Order: sequence, then C-alpha cells, then structure tokens
Amino acid sequence: MKLDFKNKRVSILGAGRSGLASAEAVMSRGGIVLVSDSGPAKGKDTIAALSKTGAKSEFGGHSEAVFNCDLMIVSPGVPSNSPVITRARSKGIEVWPEIELAYRLCQGKIIGITGSNGKTTTTALIGEILKNAGIKSFVCGNIGFPFVAVADQVPSDGYAVVELSSFQLELIDRFRADISILLNITPDHLDRHGDMESYIEAKFRIFENQSEGDLAVVNYDDSILRKRCHGLKSKKIWFSVEAEDISGVRAVPGGGIFINDTEIMKSDEVRIKGIHNLSNACAALSAASGAGIDGRIIATTLESFAGVEHRLEFARLIGGVSFINDSKGTNVDSVYWALKAVSAPVILIAGGRDKAGDFTFLNELVSGKVKSVILIGEAAPKIMSVWQELTSCEEAVDMEEAVRMAYERSISGDTVLLSPGCASFDMFDNFEHRGRVFKEAVSKLPDRSKQSGKRVTQ
Repeated sequence: MKLDFKNKRVSILGAGRSGLASAEAVMSRGGIVLVSDSGPAKGKDTIAALSKTGAKSEFGGHSEAVFNCDLMIVSPGVPSNSPVITRARSKGIEVWPEIELAYRLCQGKIIGITGSNGKTTTTALIGEILKNAGIKSFVCGNIGFPFVAVADQVPSDGYAVVELSSFQLELIDRFRADISILLNITPDHLDRHGDMESYIEAKFRIFENQSEGDLAVVNYDDSILRKRCHGLKSKKIWFSVEAEDISGVRAVPGGGIFINDTEIMKSDEVRIKGIHNLSNACAALSAASGAGIDGRIIATTLESFAGVEHRLEFARLIGGVSFINDSKGTNVDSVYWALKAVSAPVILIAGGRDKAGDFTFLNELVSGKVKSVILIGEAAPKIMSVWQELTSCEEAVDMEEAVRMAYERSISGDTVLLSPGCASFDMFDNFEHRGRVFKEAVSKLPDRSKQSGKRVTQ
C-alpha cells in the first residue's frame, strides 16, 4: 500500500528498534518526525540512528511538542492507557502501533503469530518452511527486525511472518493477517494489562479484521480458545496434540501427525522435542498447509529444524553438567514447559522483573525436579517466599554470580537451566541480552569433572 507522508507531522513514541525503524519509514516518505522517549537516550547508537533519519528527538519525557502532529505512532513498550496516548486521542490525533504502519506498507501476504508461549519457535519454523518451499519471506516482529523495517521489501507473492505480542495488537486499526495463529492463552503481562480478560481481548484482536477468505489457526487443546473461537469470520483450522477426532491438524505423541486423516510424518521425527514443541509444530504445519505448501517440504523442515536461540538452547556440557539457555522463558508457563523438557536434577536460575506471575503453579515441579534455585533481579524475594520451603533458594547479585553459584552446587548429571519466568528489563536490555550474558558466563567456567560429587581438576 502506497503511503505518502509528505509534509505530515508524525510523533513517534519510543526510541527503540521499532521506533527508529518507524521514523526512517516515515521520513523516507516525506514526513516530519519527532521521536519522543520517556527514558534517557540509550547510547551513541540511538543518537546516530536518529541523526541519520533526520528526525527530531527528545528524551526524558514527552513535551507539548509531541501533540503537534497529524499522527502518533506507538512502540510496543508504551501502554495503550498511558497518559500521553489518552491525551493524544482526546485531541483527535490518530494513534497507530508500529505494526499498523507496517501493515499499510506491506504489499505481500502476512502470517501473524501470537500466544502466551511458543511464538518465537513457531514463527521461526514457519519462516524456515517458506524458505525451503522457495517462497520469499521475512521473519520479523518480536523476532529479528521490526515488521516496519522490512514491510516494503515483501513482494506481492511473498510473506511477512510476524511474531506479535499483546502489546502490539492492542492498538491496531486495520491490521489484518492473511493467516492468523493463536497458540495458547496463559497468564502473562498482567502487570500491564491489569487483568486476564484484558489480556485475552488484546490477543484476540489478531482475528478482528479477518474476512471469510482468511485463515485462523487455533489450538484446540486450549480451553479458552476452544470456547471463544467459534464466532470467527475467517476459516478456522484447529490443531491439537490431545484430541483424536478434530478436523484439522493433529499429532499423536509417539504416533503420527495428520492433516485430517492423512498422515504426513511421525511425531518422533520432529527434531524439536517436548509436547509443547509438538504443538508448535502442528501450528506451523497448519499455517504452511493453509498457504498451499507441499506436505513433503513441511515434513522435511520439521525433521531438520533445530530450534531458536534463547529457547531451550543447549549452551555447554562441562564435567557432565548441562547448561541450558531458556532466556525466552519470560512467564511462569514457559518455566513449566522448560522444566518438563529437561532432565533432573535441575539447578534453576530464575527471576527478573515480575509480570504478576503465580509461581505457586510450579510448586509440584520445583519440589520434584529442582535441587536448587538461584534467584536474580527484582522478583527474587517474591519467588524465594514461594519456594524456600520446597527446595534450596539463594540470591545472586547478577547473572555472572548466578552461573558461578549454580556450577559450584552442581555435580555430574545435573542440568543448570536459565528459565527466568520474568521480564528482563530490570537488569538487561531484553531477553536476548540476558541470554547472551548467561552464555558468556557459562563459556568462562573452568572445565572440570567430578568424582563422587566432588570437583577435581582434569
């Protein structure tokens, strides 16, 4: 869609990756841009990027100048009920999220993926399937580049495969994905949305503008989705790893994966392991088959796809101790699936900025599989109060100390798992930064073996 911003004043809230990409997109189309961020400028790179676009900028708060605009574009980190957005709307200013701008720039088709867990893995897997099918595609959104940074590069016969958070969806206007995927709904981001109903409503906006010619890929095993997805305007494709009689895509653990009644491969042939990843694979298969991709290409990709960085990523084996990076595990449900997937005994590194998570949900798993918990960040006291009667809990000042403590308490056969169950922003730029710091700390550990539970030098 051709957008012309010539001589239009556009205020962009947030100077992160999506804000900078939005500024560049608007400026290149003749817009007059002010980038406004409530926080301080984050280093010389941000200033240099803004200077390159030619946009004006302000940091440390939003001045009156931010309301002197025809359009306001909002980065995902800015809540929809923030005073600056509320005031802008009261002045009659149109407000778009970054993905709304990207949608209006995109000439190709869109596959949108949301849900509480599994978004990144499913998004990356769909991108890999499209690549193997020879279809031009761009994997973007919460994974890789912001959607707006690549939107105008997507050809009419190509796809943007977009990972979408509830933050990005809550302000959409016309945004529509040709194929919308809702993986699951579990409590997350309640610190921002306020309650579960508001969070669910934000997620369900992914279907809002779809029509009869579009596809909605929905997890039949999620009771919330099963109850609330019957009134969709788009064609619905259910997927499941539990149901035996649905029309759609289903997987039988230890058996086959079927599109309706046709088996395309065995479940055990999917390379990424765990029931949750089998469910993600079914979602990706549903979307890919809905896009007309041959089942043999899908099956071959599922057999070879190894997963994504920071999601149950193997980091290192030292003296019989496995180190696993699950920094993408930013909510309680993610920790649940991570603990189910790894071998016990587990030394768990958890904590960060709490998102109103209920850590008692993990009590049974912690009691049964976790020999020790090392806690970091703002949520450490809260988590310790929940688990200190179940297992050993200690607090570390930073990630480096947490990794050292975990190693010191481990013996051969243990798994050290970073699965924080919290946001990263109290100590890190994002979950990727947190995962890199974890892996760097693990790489610096001395290579030692253990005998009879005691560490000895090899």
